Amino acid sequence: MENAFRERPTADRQAVALKAFGRIADAWSLTGREAAALADMSDSTWKRARKPGYAGELTRDQMLRLSALVGLYKSLELYFNPPIAGKWVKLANTGPEFDGSRPLDAMIRGGLPKILRVRSYLDALRGGM
Repeated sequence: MENAFRERPTADRQAVALKAFGRIADAWSLTGREAAALADMSDSTWKRARKPGYAGELTRDQMLRLSALVGLYKSLELYFNPPIAGKWVKLANTGPEFDGSRPLDAMIRGGLPKILRVRSYLDALRGGM
Protein backbone atom coordinates (compact mmCIF):
# COMPACT_ATOMS: atom_id res chain seq x y z
CA MET A 1 0.00 0.00 0.00
CA GLU A 2 2.67 2.33 -1.07
CA ASN A 3 0.31 5.08 -2.25
CA ALA A 4 -3.13 4.29 -0.86
CA PHE A 5 -4.23 7.84 -1.52
CA ARG A 6 -3.36 9.66 -4.69
CA GLU A 7 -4.46 13.12 -5.63
CA ARG A 8 -6.35 13.51 -8.85
CA PRO A 9 -4.36 15.29 -11.49
CA THR A 10 -4.86 19.04 -11.49
CA ALA A 11 -6.59 18.96 -14.88
CA ASP A 12 -9.24 16.56 -13.52
CA ARG A 13 -9.93 18.70 -10.46
CA GLN A 14 -10.11 21.79 -12.62
CA ALA A 15 -12.56 20.16 -15.04
CA VAL A 16 -14.81 19.07 -12.15
CA ALA A 17 -14.70 22.54 -10.57
CA LEU A 18 -15.56 24.25 -13.87
CA LYS A 19 -18.40 21.84 -14.59
CA ALA A 20 -19.84 22.34 -11.09
CA PHE A 21 -19.57 26.12 -11.30
CA GLY A 22 -21.17 26.10 -14.75
CA ARG A 23 -24.16 24.28 -13.28
CA ILE A 24 -24.30 26.71 -10.36
CA ALA A 25 -24.18 29.67 -12.75
CA ASP A 26 -27.15 28.16 -14.60
CA ALA A 27 -29.05 27.45 -11.36
CA TRP A 28 -28.51 31.05 -10.22
CA SER A 29 -29.36 32.44 -13.69
CA LEU A 30 -26.05 34.31 -13.84
CA THR A 31 -25.13 36.17 -16.97
CA GLY A 32 -21.85 35.25 -18.60
CA ARG A 33 -20.36 38.46 -17.27
CA GLU A 34 -21.52 37.76 -13.70
CA ALA A 35 -20.20 34.18 -13.75
CA ALA A 36 -16.88 35.33 -15.20
CA ALA A 37 -16.52 38.05 -12.56
CA LEU A 38 -17.25 35.61 -9.72
CA ALA A 39 -14.62 33.23 -11.10
CA ASP A 40 -12.18 36.12 -11.70
CA MET A 41 -12.02 35.54 -15.46
CA SER A 42 -12.62 37.62 -18.53
CA ASP A 43 -15.91 37.02 -20.34
CA SER A 44 -14.11 35.34 -23.22
CA THR A 45 -12.10 33.05 -20.92
CA TRP A 46 -15.28 32.02 -19.11
CA LYS A 47 -16.92 31.12 -22.44
CA ARG A 48 -13.97 28.84 -23.23
CA ALA A 49 -13.61 27.47 -19.68
CA ARG A 50 -17.24 26.43 -19.61
CA LYS A 51 -16.77 24.01 -22.45
CA PRO A 52 -15.46 20.47 -21.83
CA GLY A 53 -11.78 20.04 -22.60
CA TYR A 54 -10.72 23.55 -21.56
CA ALA A 55 -6.94 23.58 -21.95
CA GLY A 56 -6.21 26.69 -19.88
CA GLU A 57 -4.99 26.53 -16.32
CA LEU A 58 -6.86 28.06 -13.41
CA THR A 59 -4.97 29.94 -10.72
CA ARG A 60 -5.06 28.84 -7.09
CA ASP A 61 -7.32 31.84 -6.36
CA GLN A 62 -9.77 30.78 -9.07
CA MET A 63 -9.86 27.18 -7.80
CA LEU A 64 -10.47 28.43 -4.25
CA ARG A 65 -13.27 30.68 -5.51
CA LEU A 66 -14.95 27.80 -7.32
CA SER A 67 -14.60 25.54 -4.30
CA ALA A 68 -16.06 28.18 -1.98
CA LEU A 69 -18.93 28.84 -4.39
CA VAL A 70 -19.80 25.13 -4.49
CA GLY A 71 -19.97 25.15 -0.69
CA LEU A 72 -22.01 28.34 -0.72
CA TYR A 73 -24.43 26.82 -3.23
CA LYS A 74 -24.83 23.73 -1.03
CA SER A 75 -25.49 25.88 2.04
CA LEU A 76 -28.20 27.78 0.19
CA GLU A 77 -29.81 24.54 -0.97
CA LEU A 78 -29.84 23.20 2.60
CA TYR A 79 -31.02 26.41 4.29
CA PHE A 80 -33.68 27.78 1.91
CA ASN A 81 -36.47 26.26 -0.13
CA PRO A 82 -35.65 25.83 -3.85
CA PRO A 83 -37.13 29.07 -5.25
CA ILE A 84 -35.31 31.24 -2.69
CA ALA A 85 -32.06 29.24 -2.89
CA GLY A 86 -31.87 29.88 -6.64
CA LYS A 87 -32.59 33.60 -6.37
CA TRP A 88 -30.77 34.47 -3.13
CA VAL A 89 -27.53 35.71 -4.73
CA LYS A 90 -29.49 38.24 -6.80
CA LEU A 91 -31.76 39.55 -4.05
CA ALA A 92 -30.95 42.71 -2.12
CA ASN A 93 -29.80 41.71 1.35
CA THR A 94 -29.58 43.69 4.57
CA GLY A 95 -27.38 41.09 6.27
CA PRO A 96 -24.10 42.21 7.83
CA GLU A 97 -22.01 41.26 4.79
CA PHE A 98 -24.11 43.09 2.20
CA ASP A 99 -25.32 46.57 3.29
CA GLY A 100 -28.44 46.25 1.15
CA SER A 101 -26.64 45.11 -2.00
CA ARG A 102 -27.03 41.79 -3.74
CA PRO A 103 -24.73 39.06 -2.40
CA LEU A 104 -23.56 38.54 -5.99
CA ASP A 105 -22.37 42.15 -6.27
CA ALA A 106 -20.72 42.05 -2.84
CA MET A 107 -18.82 38.88 -3.75
CA ILE A 108 -17.72 40.24 -7.12
CA ARG A 109 -16.47 43.45 -5.46
CA GLY A 110 -14.82 41.70 -2.53
CA GLY A 111 -13.27 38.77 -4.39
CA LEU A 112 -12.18 35.58 -2.64
CA PRO A 113 -12.12 37.06 0.89
CA LYS A 114 -15.75 38.17 0.56
CA ILE A 115 -16.84 34.88 -1.03
CA LEU A 116 -15.31 33.04 1.95
CA ARG A 117 -17.03 35.39 4.43
CA VAL A 118 -20.40 34.89 2.70
CA ARG A 119 -19.91 31.15 2.81
CA SER A 120 -19.09 31.34 6.54
CA TYR A 121 -22.13 33.57 7.07
CA LEU A 122 -24.41 31.02 5.42
CA ASP A 123 -22.83 28.15 7.31
CA ALA A 124 -23.46 30.09 10.55
CA LEU A 125 -27.11 30.63 9.59
CA ARG A 126 -27.50 26.92 8.95
CA GLY A 127 -25.91 26.23 12.32
CA GLY A 128 -28.43 28.47 14.09
CA MET A 129 -26.22 31.42 14.92
